[in-house]
Amino acid sequence: MMKEHPPHAKPSEVRQSPGKSFLYALPMMLLTLMMLSGGKIPADPQRLFVLAVTYLFFNVLFFLMIHTGKTDRYRATAFITYAILFIVSFISHMFEARGSMSLSQEKIILCEVPFCHLVIPMTLIPAAFTKTIIFPGSITGGFASIASMFVIWIGASLSMGRGWCSWGCFFGGLDDAFSRILKKPLIRKIDPRWNYLPWAVLLAVVLTAAAFLSPTYCEWLCPFKTVTEFQAVTSFKILVQTIIFVSLFIALVIVLPLLTKRRIQCSLFCPFGAMQGLTNRINAFDVRIDPDSCINCKRCMTACPTFSVTEESIRTGRPLMSCMKCGTCVDVCPKGAASFHVRGTPVAVNRNIKRLLFLYAAFLFLAIFSGGTIQDGLSRIIRLITTGSMI
Repeated sequence: MMKEHPPHAKPSEVRQSPGKSFLYALPMMLLTLMMLSGGKIPADPQRLFVLAVTYLFFNVLFFLMIHTGKTDRYRATAFITYAILFIVSFISHMFEARGSMSLSQEKIILCEVPFCHLVIPMTLIPAAFTKTIIFPGSITGGFASIASMFVIWIGASLSMGRGWCSWGCFFGGLDDAFSRILKKPLIRKIDPRWNYLPWAVLLAVVLTAAAFLSPTYCEWLCPFKTVTEFQAVTSFKILVQTIIFVSLFIALVIVLPLLTKRRIQCSLFCPFGAMQGLTNRINAFDVRIDPDSCINCKRCMTACPTFSVTEESIRTGRPLMSCMKCGTCVDVCPKGAASFHVRGTPVAVNRNIKRLLFLYAAFLFLAIFSGGTIQDGLSRIIRLITTGSMI
């Protein structure tokens, strides 16, 4: 029997008039202007143009989030754009610094490798027991230092938990993009036992990293080596590693997301994502399903790109800890039962305010974390158009 839909739970509650939406978006406009510009408007016309485009891009999307009451569509636009321009910026930076995407043994020995957040699970145990950071990167200086990435990770984890994977991870935007190409999935049924795979990968890479004092995921399993940097192929072992990287990228980031309309790499393989699920237990925000409003239509379960909504989680009102807070379930719920929530508060009260609080935190993090990369990527595309070279 279908439940009556309480008046306070109407989805239209989160929609706002243009005037009210502008007022709600005004703090974001001011904060992003300060953060993207670094407090100084550039005198160079090209840099000013890139800053203006980036600033308008973010704030138009944030305004539309508030005005329409939809989150995922506009989050994905920013998130996917960030992922694409990250690749443009990073590869250009590598060619400027090294002349290629490949890592020479000299650069590894000199610890000049940019630190990637995917390495964090493999560094924690060796750092605790041996006081050694098992990554050939700079602790504080240079591009993407270890210390800076740890500070960013801790702050994001406390505020968003695994929301990092939908609002901050520059790799996540790639499988997010491919999962949206087809209108309907060609593969609908995924065995739920695959949900244990990222935990198995996490356990394996943590134990092997601790045993061999080496970032084994980076050396053998990371699909994103294909679009960032890789060790120069100078031996049969490195050739095998390179083939694995490319194969995993094609399968997990392109083909399977395309066929399933799910974020396969992020959901069913990434060890960092599995670890981030643990931080979903301690951060300020989560997603909840109000049983009094839910009509058990299961649209949230069908639409969730990360397998985080099950029949059991609908009954308990809590998505699995793999929830990446992308907002898909909130957007598709016809009765407003799924909503962003602030821990320690009643689920069915002040839903719009809670959504706004989450969006301020998550979107501001995305804008700040990605703003410099997007500006650099745009600058390099303009440079390519005007000069024929990105570097």
